[in-house]
Amino acid sequence: MTDRKPVIELHEGDLPAGISFGNSVAVDTETTGLHPHRDRLCLVQLSAGDGVCHLVRIHRDRDAANLKALFADPAVVKIFHFARFDVTMIRRHLGVDCRPVYCTRIASRLARTYTQSHGLKDCCKELLGIEISKEQQSSDWAAAELSPAQRVYAATDVLHLHALRDRLDAMLAREGRRDLARACFDFLGTRAELDLGGWADEDIFSHS
Repeated sequence: MTDRKPVIELHEGDLPAGISFGNSVAVDTETTGLHPHRDRLCLVQLSAGDGVCHLVRIHRDRDAANLKALFADPAVVKIFHFARFDVTMIRRHLGVDCRPVYCTRIASRLARTYTQSHGLKDCCKELLGIEISKEQQSSDWAAAELSPAQRVYAATDVLHLHALRDRLDAMLAREGRRDLARACFDFLGTRAELDLGGWADEDIFSHS
């Protein structure tokens, strides 16, 4: 890892054509709240893990065709932390089924069974030795202009996901749980359908 200042590029309405993230892209979203039917998608952050972050502000009157194509591309793995929420919001507001997906939070819960701390900040601190700030977590992402602090916060959420995936993959392999993790990742599209369909808080696998 490097301590160099990240490069942050802001785009309005869509990702510009011609940008390549290789075979995997780190993704995060910022929204007006946590309810997919009530709240809206405001910002999508993307990084190839190279210290560059692309911020895409979502506009209701723009189709975001390039962004949708990236999310739907089966040759590009989309890396999230807590993919359940992001995949659900992307499906609800962009109409795209994100596949394939890697979720570092799920990987952490399967690999780091010695702790209950699976937030991005906790994972980055322990596994990468990197301290990240969550001060802008509660912020107005629908504001007409994003502050410099908001931009840095948004970028930070994706810049380290590739390195985190590599560390967690090694731990999953060590514990013999990579196949289990992959099955969980593959289920996330169905989990999003359940959340949007009204089963967000109901355990349909429960006996009761």
